[in-house]
Amino acid sequence: MALKLAIVGRPNVGKSTLFNRLAGRKLAIVDDRPGVTRDRRFGTGRLGDIDLELIDTAGFEDATDESLEARMRIQTEKAIDDGDVALFMIDAREGVTPLDQVFAEILRRSGKPVLVAANKAEGKAGDDGTLEAFSLGLGEPIPISAEHGEGMADLYAAIAAIAYDAADADDGDDEDKPIRIAIVGRPNAGKSTLVNRLIGEDRLLTGPEAGITRDAIPVDWTWDGRKVRLVDTAGLRRKAKVHEKLEKLSTQDTIRAITFAEIVILVMDATHPFEIQDLQIADLVEREGRGLVFVLAKWDLIADPQARLAEIVEEAQRQLPQLRGTPIVALSAETGRGLDRLMPAVAKVHHDWSTKVKTRDLNDWLAMAIQRHPPPAVAGRRIKPKYMAQTKARPPTFVLFASRADQLPESYRRYLINSLRESFDLPGIPIRVTVKSNKNPYAEGEEKAGQGSARAPFGLPTTGLKAKTRSAAAAKAKAGAAAKPKPYGKAKPQGAKAKPGNPRGRTAKLNRAGVKPKRASRPSSPRRPR
Repeated sequence: MALKLAIVGRPNVGKSTLFNRLAGRKLAIVDDRPGVTRDRRFGTGRLGDIDLELIDTAGFEDATDESLEARMRIQTEKAIDDGDVALFMIDAREGVTPLDQVFAEILRRSGKPVLVAANKAEGKAGDDGTLEAFSLGLGEPIPISAEHGEGMADLYAAIAAIAYDAADADDGDDEDKPIRIAIVGRPNAGKSTLVNRLIGEDRLLTGPEAGITRDAIPVDWTWDGRKVRLVDTAGLRRKAKVHEKLEKLSTQDTIRAITFAEIVILVMDATHPFEIQDLQIADLVEREGRGLVFVLAKWDLIADPQARLAEIVEEAQRQLPQLRGTPIVALSAETGRGLDRLMPAVAKVHHDWSTKVKTRDLNDWLAMAIQRHPPPAVAGRRIKPKYMAQTKARPPTFVLFASRADQLPESYRRYLINSLRESFDLPGIPIRVTVKSNKNPYAEGEEKAGQGSARAPFGLPTTGLKAKTRSAAAAKAKAGAAAKPKPYGKAKPQGAKAKPGNPRGRTAKLNRAGVKPKRASRPSSPRRPR
């Protein structure tokens, strides 16, 4: 089924040009003047292997009266309602305008998936406008050039991700999608026994021997009316202990299951949890960006459960600070004790992992976090955070724009992440924060102006022949100062005879009558008798 793509934006940003490129022929009239397109135009197109139903719209105008612009706005709003995806185009060379911000608020209220395309981004002239598009709060902008066909691969990747979600939504709502859960851990930790206890049947082979499971076995299950896909994996040992080819293949299959999972349940033996291999698996899950739940299996073997659980929680926070707040569920798969607490914890982590924070709330939090703990000064100059936006979820990924972003200390970035967890109740899930900085237009202007005009003394002309002559003289003097210094005098070739003439320097002084060298030996006078 073709995906309906509504191309929207303010006038003269290149909507019809992109419409023609995706359609493969010139269906819409294109001109440099704004407001050429007035009615909705429909067409079919293809981007890669994705079939598209294209909707070209008129330039959005902020008018609500009975004028022509207001009627064109109504047509644009109808196109947004009819489309599956709204492709919001801005002019990367002009940046984000107030009309773009108004239109972004309308798209945000529509509830439809929105992609932001920064058109006219060929070369470096559109870099600043592309970065400004983050402030719209509609996700990561896609730099493209509809005229030259640049950025179509990135546009295809963004549309393909939405098309894949839309295909899944055709089968059912988001609540009907199965939660993909991978159950991992060291060998003989009780993973297969846990799966059998959850589904209520002996689906997987279990036993006291280590390494029974070799393949990643998916098992479909329904919990509380929600579809769940459990993937039982082979035990992961330390890399130095893996020698057999079969075990290497099982390890690769387990890592692949972690990559394609949404939530990972790390099963550990309660008698000796958080060993080196458990910590390495947890770190791998965090680097892959997956939600994590710790399970302490064989809990019926613990003598003092309350005190031991408190010790394990403290050890987890100390050894895995990047996963602070990850839920820890103590249970026994053999007896079923504590099993009812596992799936609610998984559902909570899955909900937090899919969280989307509003841009307004995010910037209010940022102002509070900066006021509570300002960024440190580096080399005597303070770093100034400007604004923040969430680019995607699963896991929550944020971008922070600040001055001198490359000098922001890692400790302050960790402070922001921990404050995000605390303020928006996101414990235990991986959070990504990328720090970027906009270009300084004033510094760029000084570079373009050059030394002659930027540093001209007061009262002297900065243009014309005199200014050019002065700039050339300054450049010549600078080049002479930077050149290799010339040796004093002319170097004589080895073996060359001195030219006849008047001697100079020390030679001339010694040639004078009555002058003796200072270091010449003189006969000592005899001592007088006392």
